[in-house]
Amino acid sequence: MQLNSEKTSLPLRNVRVIELGSLVAAPYSGALFAQFGAEVIKIEPPEIGDPLRKWRKLHKGTSYWWYTQNRNKKSITLNLKSQRARDIVLKLVRQADVVIENFRPGTLEGWGLGWSDLSAVNPSLVMLRISGYGQTGPYRDKPGFAAVAEAIGGLRYVTGFPDRPPVRSGVSLGGTLASLYGTVGALIALHNVRSNRGVGQYIDAALYESVFSVMESLVP
Repeated sequence: MQLNSEKTSLPLRNVRVIELGSLVAAPYSGALFAQFGAEVIKIEPPEIGDPLRKWRKLHKGTSYWWYTQNRNKKSITLNLKSQRARDIVLKLVRQADVVIENFRPGTLEGWGLGWSDLSAVNPSLVMLRISGYGQTGPYRDKPGFAAVAEAIGGLRYVTGFPDRPPVRSGVSLGGTLASLYGTVGALIALHNVRSNRGVGQYIDAALYESVFSVMESLVP
């Protein structure tokens, strides 16, 4: 869908999003918010930035993929392991509507930036958390990559040929699906906060569950 900003008032123009993430899942969600008018502030680590900046084909030292994934955003660099950076993030969160992150579960808590920390300074905050296996459960500490999530979710079982290993789809479907589900959840939560003056909440989106949910009749 394409909206002409000169003729159409973008629907998320009064929404501020803080993006704490890298590569695919969290930045893709941030891109969806930004495309519909939200102010998205992307926080990247110093010196290297989002690793996606150097992935695939480059243009003037920066990946075309990064340009696509992060257009319409504002970027700042912060070392989230430092107290000064933590104070800046909390200050930004006080004036934000949504926070998006895709760190391994427990990482933000270790930096004092978990859900309890952020919601304490902004009770109406909506937080989207995207990970390989969710925020709870026996696999929560495992790194989550789309390729693995697609296998566990069942997608790799139905691709390729019976006498050969599964074939990769060619794109990061696991990350994209989780991002889409998470974005829908965040928008629903934001609608609830604004229309009912409700308290904030966080959305727990797992890559493997998102893949599993689109397996249709193959599950039964």
